[in-house]
Amino acid sequence: MTEQQIQSKRIKQLEEEGYYVLKLLKTNKNGIPDLVAIPPDSGVLFSEIKTPKGRLSRLQEFRLKELSHHGIRTEVYKG
Repeated sequence: MTEQQIQSKRIKQLEEEGYYVLKLLKTNKNGIPDLVAIPPDSGVLFSEIKTPKGRLSRLQEFRLKELSHHGIRTEVYKG
């Protein structure tokens, strides 16, 4: 399964759970996760999509830690 197929699957799952999902194409910070999922109640979830064998870059690891430090939920989703 390609990363794009996994991403589509995750978007569908999150939307079925009631999240408003945004695919980030370009941001002012490299390494930001692929998806932003906003639940209907509160908070936000940043989701980095990888294939089962995919690995985070050092910058992606840094960004996930940075977001977590600011109290934002993050995940690495591998389908």
